[in-house]
Amino acid sequence: MHIAIAGNIGSGKTTLTTLLAKHYGWQAHFEDADDNPYLNDFYEDMQRWSFNLQIYFLNSRFAQMLDIRRSGRNVIQDRTIFEDAHIFAPNLHAMGLMTTRDFENYFSLFRLMEQLIQAPDLIIYLRASVPTLVSQIQKRGRDYENSIRIDYLKRLNERYEAWASTYEMGKIMIVDVDENKFHDNPEHLGEIINKINAEINGLF
Repeated sequence: MHIAIAGNIGSGKTTLTTLLAKHYGWQAHFEDADDNPYLNDFYEDMQRWSFNLQIYFLNSRFAQMLDIRRSGRNVIQDRTIFEDAHIFAPNLHAMGLMTTRDFENYFSLFRLMEQLIQAPDLIIYLRASVPTLVSQIQKRGRDYENSIRIDYLKRLNERYEAWASTYEMGKIMIVDVDENKFHDNPEHLGEIINKINAEINGLF
């Protein structure tokens, strides 16, 4: 079983991945944000480093997807390769922060990789308003995230909504993070777990 947590920066993906992995006793696969050699540079100069960052994520996430399927284990994954390709890279291109040449090169590489991977059995999309995202980003206090712009988060949210509404590669479950405080409230976490159990039972 492969469950992936999707959502904007600060939506709570890592927290929910940790909580669900502990509950189910499954393996957690995290986004290696702290070890990413491009993130600091990217937030300082998005135009210069956008292509490098997206290629790094694409490579990292592709390797992760192959490892998940090879392992045969039950896995909870923090963010997916599909978000990189359908949300983050197109957003950078639309904002003029990635050239058309680089974006087309990037996307052709993704299309090639896509043929070699399987989508998660279930994606949980954490929907959160911009004020909630900003609040949670500030709470975790990562230095390189201090320069994230409100309009950048807003654009990403719009793309997440469009992607989630048209996603057809498997099951998708939406959690409203403005209402569900799973990180602080065990009852709210229980609601998510009950929904996951219902979805998992429907997969067999």
